[in-house]
Amino acid sequence: MIAVKGRIDSRANIALAARSPGVVATEMPASPGVEVADVVDAVEGAAAGVAAATAEVAAAMQARVGRLARLLALDERLLVGATRFHGPWRTRLARALTRAGDASSWTLACLALIAAGLAWPGPLLGTGLRLAAATLLATAFSQSLKRTLNRPRPTSRIPGFEALAENPDRFSFPSGHTTAAVAAAVALAGAPFGLGSISLALALGVALSRVYLGAHYPLDVAVGAFLGSLAGAAARVIVPMAGG
Repeated sequence: MIAVKGRIDSRANIALAARSPGVVATEMPASPGVEVADVVDAVEGAAAGVAAATAEVAAAMQARVGRLARLLALDERLLVGATRFHGPWRTRLARALTRAGDASSWTLACLALIAAGLAWPGPLLGTGLRLAAATLLATAFSQSLKRTLNRPRPTSRIPGFEALAENPDRFSFPSGHTTAAVAAAVALAGAPFGLGSISLALALGVALSRVYLGAHYPLDVAVGAFLGSLAGAAARVIVPMAGG
């Protein structure tokens, strides 16, 4: 660094002459001069502080990226480990559960409940409308997050990995099947004719089937369940029914 030795002259005095008669003119010294080198040192000190703060932020971000990488690696290991449970009858059951959690299945269930509610007075109309609201919200939540994060499916990410079911789209996070199934379970909790218990058992089966079939990572399913809980709770507020 080249130190600048210039100085603002501190010896200059400002003469203040009194304008009123009988007042003796006096002199006041100017303010002490400011070293230009002091200004440069202050700027350098501030820059060093900014650099240190930036380094701390970068280190914190690197630590978070490292934790995320370890979490995703664990997610992959759990998925690959689940393949040891593969068997013919388990595969058939998992595929049946996944088909039961398809969008077409939920649409058919909603239409059937609404039609039954219109034909016979009772709680089925409200149940169908609540189920429709829950599954629609679940789809909106899961698809929005999928299209934002774009996590590849296991078959695209893990070399040599083969899923036991066809992928409905390219993105894995979160599980749309799980989101819709859990949303239905929450929305139909306490519903008549045992629909609440049936939907809860189906949600658990769908969630497990998505990992078993290799369509989703465990983390995809966990986040899907969380989003489904939110969607189901929102549906209960949007479509209130007597007794629940």
